[in-house]
Amino acid sequence: MTAPLSPAPLRPGDVLRVGGAGLRTRPLRVFLSALGIAIGIAAMVSVVGISTSSREDLARTLDRLGTNLLTVAPGQSLFGDASHLPDEAITMIRRIGPVTSVSAIGRVPDAHVYRNDRIPLGQSGGIGVYATRLDLLDTVGVTVVSGTWLNEATARYPAVVLGVKAAQRLGVARAGPEQQVHLGGRAFTVVGLLAEAPLAPELDTAALVGWSVAEARLGFDGYPTTVYTRTREDRVESVRAVLAATANPRNPNEVDVSRPSDALAAKQAADETFTALLLGLGAVALLVGGVGVANTMVISVLERRSEIGLRRSLGATRGQVRLQFLVESQLLSALGGVGGVLLGIAVTSVYAATQGWPSVVPVWATLGGVVATLLIGAVAGLYPAVRASRLAPTDALASP
Repeated sequence: MTAPLSPAPLRPGDVLRVGGAGLRTRPLRVFLSALGIAIGIAAMVSVVGISTSSREDLARTLDRLGTNLLTVAPGQSLFGDASHLPDEAITMIRRIGPVTSVSAIGRVPDAHVYRNDRIPLGQSGGIGVYATRLDLLDTVGVTVVSGTWLNEATARYPAVVLGVKAAQRLGVARAGPEQQVHLGGRAFTVVGLLAEAPLAPELDTAALVGWSVAEARLGFDGYPTTVYTRTREDRVESVRAVLAATANPRNPNEVDVSRPSDALAAKQAADETFTALLLGLGAVALLVGGVGVANTMVISVLERRSEIGLRRSLGATRGQVRLQFLVESQLLSALGGVGGVLLGIAVTSVYAATQGWPSVVPVWATLGGVVATLLIGAVAGLYPAVRASRLAPTDALASP
């Protein structure tokens, strides 16, 4: 009596070849199903990548500009009236031990900036005119991109330095003796253009003139409206605690003290909340892609009943049939997952390049995207694989 024949085991190469055969015979359907997975993975990877790139850019910016800048500004009195800082506020703040540098600007409320004298008075473009101390750049950490900064000579004459947004609104592309704007009814020569000031955004829309010329020609009252203070990194909080009382000893409650880097950190926190929302939308897209894979595999089982019956008649076990369709589902999902990861990295790189950010995509995001697709492939292919393995050979061969 002869022993019953046992089915030959499938080697890993055989499993991949058999699983991939079903994908090769239906390329358009495979592409569309993989595209659904790819869109979901690309959305999640790009959202994580863009958020990480933004945080990296912020970290580099703060490393370059420092987190030790404090600003002092006048607040309101007990009766809600606008107050002002004393004339000696800058001198008193400079006497604080850990303070390394102090500078200030003062708003000139009745002066407006125009490209020429033919612009209607009501169209100021939101540009503010400020008197400035000459040591402002070193304290705030902003640079000049065209021309020069004010000096002892030009600060006494009608010369102006424009912030980056102010220059754009006035249509001034470069500084020079031929570039003039009308400021407070007088012609001022544009001697310099500033770069963006992340820690002092008010400077971006500012027209900065010398302190003395503002008092002599523009009716400036001489009171500083923002005092910029640099301190030692390890003494920021201690200096912050005494700044109000130092700037205005009589009415410290009428002084507002802030740390500009905190505003950037708060903006980053808001961006992270928005990122979580986008990740949720990406997960929904991924779920939809998984449903597409499951649908593709169910249809594949129905269309290939004869193939399944033939393989079962030739000795393939239920486990081997089940494994075939599971591998096919995994390959389909992996195809979409790898494509989605590559697409997400490309989107992150392009967007980061347009924003001037470093392109950073965490390794965990790429690996997580591939693992997620494999899990989705396993879940989506489980039911079709079980259904295929339960087909009886005779019923499957008898089906049209």
